[in-house]
Amino acid sequence: MSRKGKVLVAMSGGIDSTITSLMLHDEGYEVVGITMKTWDYASAGSSKKETGCCNLDSFNDARMAAVHHGFPHFVLDIRDEFGDFVIENFVDEYLAGRTPNPCVMCNTHIKWRALLKRADALDCEFIATGHYGNINHHSNGRYFVSKGVDELKDQSYVLWGLEQDLLSRTILPLGKYKKTQIRQMALDYGYPELARKSESYEICFVPDNDYRGFLKRKVPGLEERVSGGNFIDKNGQIIGQHKGYPFYTIGQRKGLDIALGKPAYVMAIDPVKNTVMLGDETDLEQNEMTVGKLNLMKYESITPGMEVSTKIRYKDKGALSNIYPEGSLMQVRFYEQVKSIAPGQSAVWYEGDDVIGGGIIYHVKGFSR
Repeated sequence: MSRKGKVLVAMSGGIDSTITSLMLHDEGYEVVGITMKTWDYASAGSSKKETGCCNLDSFNDARMAAVHHGFPHFVLDIRDEFGDFVIENFVDEYLAGRTPNPCVMCNTHIKWRALLKRADALDCEFIATGHYGNINHHSNGRYFVSKGVDELKDQSYVLWGLEQDLLSRTILPLGKYKKTQIRQMALDYGYPELARKSESYEICFVPDNDYRGFLKRKVPGLEERVSGGNFIDKNGQIIGQHKGYPFYTIGQRKGLDIALGKPAYVMAIDPVKNTVMLGDETDLEQNEMTVGKLNLMKYESITPGMEVSTKIRYKDKGALSNIYPEGSLMQVRFYEQVKSIAPGQSAVWYEGDDVIGGGIIYHVKGFSR
């Protein structure tokens, strides 16, 4: 019987999840490794070799680490669970003129729920992943995520959707370390190839980051259906034709294929009219938005006007703002102008390093979900 308890560790075969499992094993936990197959490129209609968490080499790397250190390992096929929600949400959001974040959706609705379900079946008290973040327990009884110490690797932004039952059983060992320390641990454990292994930042089911090609393959006839729509200016005047509204994102400047004599940026997307509004860079600056599909972490409720730092994308540094709950929505008012707020992306609120909660951006300056 382990002195620390039994933990189910999500192992992708990469450095972070492997070191997570070995650290917990050394700390006295009874570790069970599990590798989840979420996607295969063949079903995407791509000839690109599978990479990241969804290839046979990674599965074998995870299994060999488990065998070498004497703990069990399983492979779990969740392609049906993953595809039904994450893939359909991804496609539906772009068809609705929004910009989704599939990693948030996967963590919130698929990965952690799948882990917890299997943890219960295997009598594991805890689940663990290789995310860079920390789980804390407030004196009010609530669990919440805090930023990891490595600012460049911190992944608290993509964990805002985890609910209390998941957080209470989650362990994130890497949150207290920098990536350089994790690479050194890999060397110390005798895995030099793992220490040098490159990391993939692609969406796992979108080969070469070509989301436009993915949409075309998933929705037959899409290109013909949406091509020929109009570019318009902020006054509604037609200034050209585009290739289809789903193939553009808020703030996009490159690849517009339109000559206006000055740089142009995507300001708004209207899927009903099949129009894409263009403007100057300053037109992207806004200071209010409405957020829905909320999940609160650190506090059960929010005092109207609470000051927080709001992140509107993964690599965003955050901007000071006040938040005002209104039923199932949250109104956010920034102290200063913020650039390229995109409906469909996640808004995450921080109190210092602690995640207060988050949600999906619905409405920005007249352009709504």
